[in-house]
Amino acid sequence: MEFNFKEIFTAFMVLFAVIDIIGNIPIIIDLRKKVGHIQSEKASLIAGVIMIMFLFLGKTILSLIGVGVNSFAVAGAFILFFIALEMILGITLYKQDEESAMTASVFPLAFPLIAGPGSLTTLLSLRAEFRIENIIIAVIMNVIIIFIVLKTSARIERIIGQNGINIIRKVFGVILLAIAVKLFAHNIKALFELA
Repeated sequence: MEFNFKEIFTAFMVLFAVIDIIGNIPIIIDLRKKVGHIQSEKASLIAGVIMIMFLFLGKTILSLIGVGVNSFAVAGAFILFFIALEMILGITLYKQDEESAMTASVFPLAFPLIAGPGSLTTLLSLRAEFRIENIIIAVIMNVIIIFIVLKTSARIERIIGQNGINIIRKVFGVILLAIAVKLFAHNIKALFELA
């Protein structure tokens, strides 16, 4: 075990930027409105478990099912693209089922919104550079921040107001759309180079 503060901080900042929990506040508020309640502890814990498991097993799982990291990222880009369309156009593509509050905490909140293709592929690239124990600490730090944001999303909504939420939602929808396009373009290019 070799803890390195610089590695922990760098991995934390990279993951924080990719997860973009602050930017996801409009989606969290919207989900809460649809389902009435979000289980913050469950969503944070599941997202953390998915990320740590993927850190250890990601490449193995993907190669076992014959899927490359690039293909995984392209699939994720499509999910992000449709979430962005919902935000920008004010339409509903994702329909909730009966156990909505339970399922919303897992899908689409814990996966793919928090522990999504962006953060999972980032974990694979961080693993190539940093020691695994430092990345795990960075993941745990991000999970704590995710939990705080999920818990206080109602308060944040009251401070910002409905008009503020609508504006932020459209702005972040465009940003999310841009991230989806970038993720798609970068990984589709890599797929064609591999072919």
